Amino acid sequence: MIRDEAMSEDDRSTTHFGYQSVAKEEKATRVAAVFDSVATRYDLMNDLMSAGLHRLWKSFTVAQAAVRPGMKVLDVAGGTADLARAFARRAGPGGEVWLTDINASMLRIGRDRMIDDGFAQPVVQCDGERLPFPSGYFDRVSVAFGLRNMTRKDAALAEMARVLKPGGRLLVLEFSKVWKPLAPLYDLYSFTVLPRLGRLVAGDTDSYRYLAESIRVHPDQETLKSMMEDAGLSRVRYFNLAGGVVALHEGIRL
Repeated sequence: MIRDEAMSEDDRSTTHFGYQSVAKEEKATRVAAVFDSVATRYDLMNDLMSAGLHRLWKSFTVAQAAVRPGMKVLDVAGGTADLARAFARRAGPGGEVWLTDINASMLRIGRDRMIDDGFAQPVVQCDGERLPFPSGYFDRVSVAFGLRNMTRKDAALAEMARVLKPGGRLLVLEFSKVWKPLAPLYDLYSFTVLPRLGRLVAGDTDSYRYLAESIRVHPDQETLKSMMEDAGLSRVRYFNLAGGVVALHEGIRL
């Protein structure tokens, strides 16, 4: 469990950047550099790293969201718009699907993919910890593989809960704590194969080493569940996918 980190986020002057401890104001800059580096190969690397499983995980998230025509949906840290495009298909012309990301390089790719698919939906560069939207506006909010990179995860969760309508649903898809018998093999892959794959395909070893480290210091399933409850969400539950390599958490704003 990593509950002590989550409880003290606001009281600490430093935070995790992978296994390093860095000043809070430094983390955003470092994370931006990571995603500037990997943006053009991001989707290809996701396919290679997960053997295509990330598409199934995202499809499961979309199904759980149960977006209906006319709904308002916010995709936080939406990157290359995999979820936003799927939500836009379901929300239809009467709905709103906002694609947001703090990183301009990723957001440009996501925006272009939305346009290529024929979706004229709003795109906003913003910080997930300070969302520029009114309270109670959205029916659904999602964040897929983005929460782990945020400096103040508790603040980000509180913001996502704030912009939800009563009865609205937050969905958090993120790497999590793997089933213990799989841990040795998963560690070998993460710290040996993954950085080499990053070097060969994306020309970047360090960013994919950060990815492996950031997963290890991210809150586990039960800790994140408690953090979502602390943010004001109810009926929080999670689904372990691929033996806990990934978990989908969801909660309702009452």
